[in-house]
Amino acid sequence: MTSSTVRPHAALLAAAAALTLAACSPPAQKKAEAPAAPSAAATGAPADKFVMPDVPAGDYKLDPSHASLSFKVSHLGFSHYTARFADFDAKLRFDPANPSASSVEATIDPRSLTLPSPPAGFKDELTGKDWLDAGQYPTITFRSTKVEVTGANTAKVTGDFTLHGVTKPVVLDATFNGGYAGHPMDPQARIGFSAHGVFKRSEFGIGSGVPAPGTTMGVSDEVDVSIEAEFSGPALAKAPAAAAT
Repeated sequence: MTSSTVRPHAALLAAAAALTLAACSPPAQKKAEAPAAPSAAATGAPADKFVMPDVPAGDYKLDPSHASLSFKVSHLGFSHYTARFADFDAKLRFDPANPSASSVEATIDPRSLTLPSPPAGFKDELTGKDWLDAGQYPTITFRSTKVEVTGANTAKVTGDFTLHGVTKPVVLDATFNGGYAGHPMDPQARIGFSAHGVFKRSEFGIGSGVPAPGTTMGVSDEVDVSIEAEFSGPALAKAPAAAAT
């Protein structure tokens, strides 16, 4: 695979999102465990009904140590070339009682493009003028405009995605993985999401190498983006002080 036949830069969409975003438990002392979400049986909900854990509404910020932003493009129809961005951030306003009122903003640094075993000069080519043109467009952004609940723990997040100087709407399919209000070893609220989306890079002015109609000779126009993200939010409420004697 040569540098002229792969266009991973299109993965930029993945930033969007925050959206939207592999959950790892915070460090624990001995056998201490994070509090579990209430079970369906305990709440009387149907067995297949997702139960919203007790997490507070408010502003959440991305935990970059527990987040990833990767993308795939078809290479000649033989494989799905996979790469990622290492430097991205997101801010989330989350309302568990009214998820449709939630919103997310995300930014990606295209210069943080990380490639698997790249040949010499390949990254420079992809971040150069013929592709991402990171010098001219140093930031990729996603700002949600609508959150549509589609299931017990799923939603479609529509937002304005800006890539290569072009802004167009993009939709992410997001899944809420759960969370907690806080833990002695992690005293902030924590929530986690997975998100997935697809967009056409040619619509953002990055059309080099798109296969001719009816062929796979090149790199796919469609870019498949995957996001895993944890966010930390409001501090864990302190237990009430003991009453004075």
